Amino acid sequence: MKNICVVGTGYVGLTTGVCFADLGNTVTCIEINPDKLELLRSGKAPIYEPGLEELQERNMRAGRLRFTDDYTIGMADAELIFITVGTPMGHDGAADLSQVKAAARSIGQHLSRHAVIIDKSTVPVGTGDMVGSIIAEHARPGVSFAVVSNPEFLREGSAVSDFFKPDRIVLGSTDRAAAEQVAELHAPLGAPVIITDLRTAEMIKYASNAFLATRISFINEIAQICEKLGADVREVARGMGADKRIGPHFLDAGIGYGGSCFPKDVLALHHMAATSGCHPQLLQAVMDINQSARDRFVAKVQTLLGDLRGKSVGVLGLSFKPNTDDMREAPSIDIIRAILAGGAHVKAYDPVAMDHAAELLPEVTFCRTAYDVAKEADALLLVTEWNEFKQLDWDKIKGFMRQPIVVDGRNLYDPAEMAARGMIYWGVGRGAQPTLTTRDEGVITA
Repeated sequence: MKNICVVGTGYVGLTTGVCFADLGNTVTCIEINPDKLELLRSGKAPIYEPGLEELQERNMRAGRLRFTDDYTIGMADAELIFITVGTPMGHDGAADLSQVKAAARSIGQHLSRHAVIIDKSTVPVGTGDMVGSIIAEHARPGVSFAVVSNPEFLREGSAVSDFFKPDRIVLGSTDRAAAEQVAELHAPLGAPVIITDLRTAEMIKYASNAFLATRISFINEIAQICEKLGADVREVARGMGADKRIGPHFLDAGIGYGGSCFPKDVLALHHMAATSGCHPQLLQAVMDINQSARDRFVAKVQTLLGDLRGKSVGVLGLSFKPNTDDMREAPSIDIIRAILAGGAHVKAYDPVAMDHAAELLPEVTFCRTAYDVAKEADALLLVTEWNEFKQLDWDKIKGFMRQPIVVDGRNLYDPAEMAARGMIYWGVGRGAQPTLTTRDEGVITA
């Protein structure tokens, strides 16, 4: 078993620290935010991630996991030091590496024995070399270290499962022995290990995320064509996915990708390519299509409601995906702001993300249940496909609404079933605009 230090306790850092402790290692996580540190020390996780807090509490009780803001304490006996700080989107599209640089400086200043520094944050190609230079600049004379790139492939909402059942472990380094030491740490997971050089490992992460984002934008473009030509994108995706060369994953048409990874990673790769003299036209198209998916969703609401001024619009789901409270680059933000700009009032409900959403969308009225959102609503928008939205009582909801309009951004519901219940339903890529009849009082019905 190893002594491990993890610098940063976001989604990646906390999951990494907790799960390595659960494998029997001794882990110290460094967190410099005092409020966050206090919460962690109390056994609570500052993020919503299924199963993570239970593992955190268990390993803290077992004495394998602790939290500190002191690098001297955190690195005292560490053989392996993970850098897992944030790399947010910069103003010019490049990744902001200020936190990585600060962590590297602090590691160099406090390094007292040989250690392997493992960069797990998503960083531009060449960052591993930079980290090594910063540590060397600040390290004491005679203290040796090695740098390994170990990009993460954790999905929010299933991060614990992804950690313990990875598809592969990617390691990059100029020091083969150091890479093999990190490979040994991951051996209990039983996953294939790919060892390459630093820059290639960093590129694998960006290429992987950009390809997945491309699949999402592709199927959203197909969905737009399906709507014009009368095809059903769900069946199209099913037929495509049955081809083993294609596979079924990331072919769900909707309102596009969001979150902490895909938007910033595609943009960062585009920036790297453009500043290197390449012409990343495919990456640009991926980003453009992703934005247009949100714009088309709002246009559907406007088509069905006409003038949005004075209308009440209900939103189901706010986080960028189910099973997380993460609002970073969530499609709901753009959609709600556009509807508010049109003069409508917005009510919303999300099982876990409303506290974070309230900071970003103070004009929204947040409700206790999906049914509260539906009361007196002129339209109901499905934005995040949480499980609890799959079997709503639509007869009850219809009775609450002023107009039985549902715009489904995730194709969660069956169009025929919704029509049979008297709902005016419009999904993504599942046929043309529903036929409407307008009553004298301005209320729309099918």
